[in-house]
Amino acid sequence: MVLVPCLNEAVAIAKVVGGFRRCLPEATIFVYDNGSTDHTVEIARAAGAVVRVEPLRGKGNVMRRMFADVEADVYVLVDGDDTYDASRAPELIDPPRLSFLGHGQRGSRVADQEAYRPGHRLGNAVLTRLVTFAFGNRLTDLLSGRVFSRRYVKSFPALTAGFEIETELSIHALQLRMPIAKLTVSYKERLQGSSSKLNTYKNGLRILRTIVYLVKEEMPFAFFTLVAASIAPYLWVWAPRRSSNS
Repeated sequence: MVLVPCLNEAVAIAKVVGGFRRCLPEATIFVYDNGSTDHTVEIARAAGAVVRVEPLRGKGNVMRRMFADVEADVYVLVDGDDTYDASRAPELIDPPRLSFLGHGQRGSRVADQEAYRPGHRLGNAVLTRLVTFAFGNRLTDLLSGRVFSRRYVKSFPALTAGFEIETELSIHALQLRMPIAKLTVSYKERLQGSSSKLNTYKNGLRILRTIVYLVKEEMPFAFFTLVAASIAPYLWVWAPRRSSNS
């Protein structure tokens, strides 16, 4: 199954649906709309997708609904902005390659980098480095497209409501030491008239907060040891001053 969460992607959604119908002809394309105010729903349905609507705003809410609703052996998750190359999807769903999380990392070609906004690229690199430092160096792109097995999807807790869900997906696989396959794919520039819903600073801070929360929940001893080590020098300096003033 192909899962496409989207919001106001009328410009690109027909190309996304058409591309995956050609490359994965046996797959059903599910488009989950998250309250679009344009013609995304009508265009997706006309292109041959099964369209459903999730009224609770946020990518995490949409993905929680998709994972609960759709029954399949393999799930391809892709955005509705036509920035990923659908022709590479069959390589990631090849059974020997797919175990739990198939990971479509974005390429390093000049064209890929020009299409990938500098702020997003820098933020993704920093956040990916933080996650791999804490949970293991097995990913190179925290926020790229993915392919999942049924076992992964049905074990995923889906705690977050927004774009932070991307981080949660990766940390879930890393923490459970699930096998991960990686495939470099090209990343295309958005079509004219299409705009990203990801705010570099606002969503970046939310993702960072999610990373901190999950580290605390999954690795409490290491987390609080680091916190204690960080504040110890300040307590050491402050304590004598307090006693001398009392």
